[in-house]
Amino acid sequence: MGDVTSQGDRAALVAAVRARVEYDRELGVLGYPERPPGALPAPEPVRATVATETDLFAAPGLQRAQSLDAVRTELGDCTRCKLARHRTQIVFGVGNPKARLVFVGEAPGRDEDLQGEPFVGRAGQLLTEIITKGMKLEREDVYICNVIKCRPPENRNPEPDEVASCEPFLVRQLELIGPEVIVALGKFAVQTLLREKTPITKLRGRWYDYHGIRLMPTFHPAYLLRNPAEKRVVWEDIQKVMRVLGLPTPAR
Repeated sequence: MGDVTSQGDRAALVAAVRARVEYDRELGVLGYPERPPGALPAPEPVRATVATETDLFAAPGLQRAQSLDAVRTELGDCTRCKLARHRTQIVFGVGNPKARLVFVGEAPGRDEDLQGEPFVGRAGQLLTEIITKGMKLEREDVYICNVIKCRPPENRNPEPDEVASCEPFLVRQLELIGPEVIVALGKFAVQTLLREKTPITKLRGRWYDYHGIRLMPTFHPAYLLRNPAEKRVVWEDIQKVMRVLGLPTPAR
């Protein structure tokens, strides 16, 4: 029989696997059966599991990274999922490493893949207008990143295994930045951060808690390009963020 330390390590590994299986089942990964009647419910969606030293899915050394540059170094020339063979370059994130406000999107698109910077295409131009014209900030004042660091082929939706591969790096980014507010842009950012499957239409505009950080879900700028009438509700969401951050808002 192993010593107490090895038994503890095994228990931690089993817990990590159990948590990941539950997460993948909730996101609909093929191969996991539906939870049987009477089984324990899924964890509360706002209590997303942060990667730890014993997390099987975190890169070795990731939790020892004490800066965003160190996290990027740990990410390396990543080949952890199938997106690696399709990308031009990794799109890690840009902005103030100690920003009070972080925007988290879904994944890089074509322009982002070519330039290596998030939100630089048409959707990115709209996000920039929200930041500079609406909030009266500069892009350099905030931090901008995506859940997925590589462009999915033809801009398809991220798949669960791809989210699982990138998530520990996103979590560590947010831990090191320590923002006051996160704005989750669109369905996949919200699902990943909150472990939540509820449609974005029902989640947006309400405050949630992400490990002590206020999180505001709202529509992705790409959605607004297709549905310009929804810009009004996004502006309402952004004004709530501005009030929390103490930024001036238009008179009601």
